[in-house]
Amino acid sequence: MPGTHITDQQARLYMNLRRTHTRQTASAKAGFSPSTGARLDADPRLPSHKPAPRGRRRPDPLAAVWEAEIVPMLQAEPGLRPVAILGELQRRHPGFSPEVRRTLERRVRLWQGLYGPEREVIFRQEHPPGRQGLSDFTDMAALGVRVGGVLLNHRLYHFRLAFSGWEHAHVVLGGESFVALAEGLQDALWTLGGTPAEHRSDSLSAAFRNLDRDAAEDLTQRYEALCAHYAMQPTRNNPGVAHENGAIEASHGHLKTAIEQALLLRGSRDFDDLDAYRRFVDEIIGRANAGRRRAIELERPHLRALPPRRTTDYEEAIVTVTRSGGFLLRRVFYTVPSRLIGRRLRVRLYDDRLECLLGGTPVLTLCRGRIPRGRAARGWTGHVVDYRHVIHALRRKPGALLNLVYRDQLFPRLAFRQAWEALIGAKPSREACRTMVGLLALAHERACEAELAAALTEVLEAGDLPDLAMLRACFEPVRTSPVPAVTVDLPSLAAYDALLGPGVPAQDALAQGAWT
Repeated sequence: MPGTHITDQQARLYMNLRRTHTRQTASAKAGFSPSTGARLDADPRLPSHKPAPRGRRRPDPLAAVWEAEIVPMLQAEPGLRPVAILGELQRRHPGFSPEVRRTLERRVRLWQGLYGPEREVIFRQEHPPGRQGLSDFTDMAALGVRVGGVLLNHRLYHFRLAFSGWEHAHVVLGGESFVALAEGLQDALWTLGGTPAEHRSDSLSAAFRNLDRDAAEDLTQRYEALCAHYAMQPTRNNPGVAHENGAIEASHGHLKTAIEQALLLRGSRDFDDLDAYRRFVDEIIGRANAGRRRAIELERPHLRALPPRRTTDYEEAIVTVTRSGGFLLRRVFYTVPSRLIGRRLRVRLYDDRLECLLGGTPVLTLCRGRIPRGRAARGWTGHVVDYRHVIHALRRKPGALLNLVYRDQLFPRLAFRQAWEALIGAKPSREACRTMVGLLALAHERACEAELAAALTEVLEAGDLPDLAMLRACFEPVRTSPVPAVTVDLPSLAAYDALLGPGVPAQDALAQGAWT
């Protein structure tokens, strides 16, 4: 091998083989190159009898500063990088040559191996089947997935069994909250069909960040109650020590790579809706779990049975519907049908939706809204608006559209917003508001939102303004042909005499109540 000195034993073996073999054969059997064999042929002395290797050919460029300056720096701060030390030496000694960088790097690396501080040791662990399941979140924004043409800023809740590697992923739209953890964990356990003895997670720093002590203790109690419901022992790794959760931290990269490659094979990162993207992720997870079938079958008998039912995976809040036609919850305003104004609703907050109940009766489900981090810090309020909830009232007051707080969120599609910008820029505000409200009412009454948006796009691309009367005519319901007149000829009662037999006329049978 290059750079490896031969031993006396190799030299003796070569010289013995050289008596009956060629140089190439003898050197190959001795374990070195033919050129080394040629040197032994020319000088048959054993390596131990030859002079010692040569010393340094040129003066040590660090001799003047190594012991006096560099070693004290390393002793004080062992983490110093060679490039930083070189910069300090150039500052102290103007004209210090930068060409000694490689020599300095080798010398520092050797010193750290001989005299450096002790480093942390990772102890590999054995994972018995059915013992441990792990949960964590991973950010997926870098993949550039788009849903309905809008970039999806999301995370994945990731669950994995330490023994078999069985995993489950759930798309999370918000942060690392307890609701996302509870929903994802329960989906994973019910898909698996059992529970491990221990559930391990990180410190849930995102869920506990910026919370006061009482709120943090409340979340801790809820997490412990969730684990107790499934008879799992809750454990957490130490903050900032990611390798303690390494059985799932390492698999994040594999999962992201698998999704990235599947997106490349798919040829597009656009999905029609969130359910389509979730099915896409589930398919990738299913293919990965199929390759672990034998390990999963070994672990499944060691899992504990599931409880009879799921436990709470949502948060609850009580809100009052205001005269504005909605309610404010966590700095997001949601519209609801106006018949609920003045009512108190019980709202269940999930990661991606809100379920509203009047008493114990579900009344509607809303998409959950969130405020971007930067805007939330500046006191902004978000809006989740459904124009169907307010269009009946807006038709009576179309002028309210001009300065409506949530006007931009009222438009269901981009074409409607573009139509409003064209109308308000070319017509008086009163007429523009009336036309725009009429378009929204038309989309609601005729259930033609998508078709009307396509028609508006064609009109705007042609450089025209929307004509409400023309569009109403285009989306008039198709009139059916008139109902034809049908003449029914009733048979004579005498025709039934043959069925009743002789002597009993049909008229008499009806009179006596024999027919019904």
